[in-house]
Amino acid sequence: MLWHIVLVVASFPLLLGGAVLFTNSVEWLGSRLGLGHGPIGSVLAAVATALPESVIPVVAILAGETSGQIAIGAVIGAPFLLGTLGMAVVGLSAAGFRKRREQGTDLSLDRAATRRDLTVFLPLMSIALVLGLVCDSAVRITAAVLFVLCYAAYAWRTIARGKGAEQDDDLSRLYFDRGREEPRTALVWLQTLAGVGLVVGGAELFVVEIEGLATDLGVPALALALVLAPLASELPEKLNSVLWVRRDKDTLALGNITGAMVFQASIPIAVGLAFVDWRLSAPSVAAAGCAIVGAALCLLVTRRRPPHFSAVPLTVWLALYLGAVAYVIIGTT
Repeated sequence: MLWHIVLVVASFPLLLGGAVLFTNSVEWLGSRLGLGHGPIGSVLAAVATALPESVIPVVAILAGETSGQIAIGAVIGAPFLLGTLGMAVVGLSAAGFRKRREQGTDLSLDRAATRRDLTVFLPLMSIALVLGLVCDSAVRITAAVLFVLCYAAYAWRTIARGKGAEQDDDLSRLYFDRGREEPRTALVWLQTLAGVGLVVGGAELFVVEIEGLATDLGVPALALALVLAPLASELPEKLNSVLWVRRDKDTLALGNITGAMVFQASIPIAVGLAFVDWRLSAPSVAAAGCAIVGAALCLLVTRRRPPHFSAVPLTVWLALYLGAVAYVIIGTT
């Protein structure tokens, strides 16, 4: 057990180092591709940092039929955590850094990009929830194909709209090329890949060791998949978002979360629909429902001018997360 704890602690420097490298390089990468903050946060950053948790259900599926609930828990757990705790982290970060931020606790967002992400996520997640209650294999496989096509259309539209958008002139020097104000493109790609590699490696180390620790402690598999695995593998999104909020880059910070939610509600759920018996247990239904409520609340709050994550929505997001976690733990023990 002690060795598991040591390795869990060792995974944090990997996660933090990868997040720092990635947030620094992905802005340069987006600039090289002629993209604005919307597609950088919602597609480039979101997909890259969503890779660790997306691997978990695939591994669980390959492990055999008995891993079906673990796969479902991992798939549902990721958007659940981002739609509740992830939103709260953005608001709490803005409050924590308010003295150094130009707009204080107000958020400077591309509201159209946020609305687009959430209006794609909400119906996809709702359909997945309904399909988990009404089991028909033919319908689920058809839905899986449509989910993949939906994400492809979303990514294409997001990138197309971001082409030619106003570029950010406030870019920090690339860590891998500190001697140049305009870094070499090859080093931009190299640092991006290094950041993703550290993030994925750190998240996988965390998840594997948390699994071993949970086994030693007798924690149920579904609770692990719904709560512990997403908490570990979603750290990259939250670390990136905190760093961006600190630098007044709120569109990147929130887009990193909402874009990851769209990805997770389409590609990993499509895998689950196609390859496992997509029957949602009561804890999974509760987690999916909280993700939907949390996303709907974010959509409502960001309609304000200027958007501001006040105490009320922050309290609701934290209550949704903690309440669902308590229910999952009680319901699986």
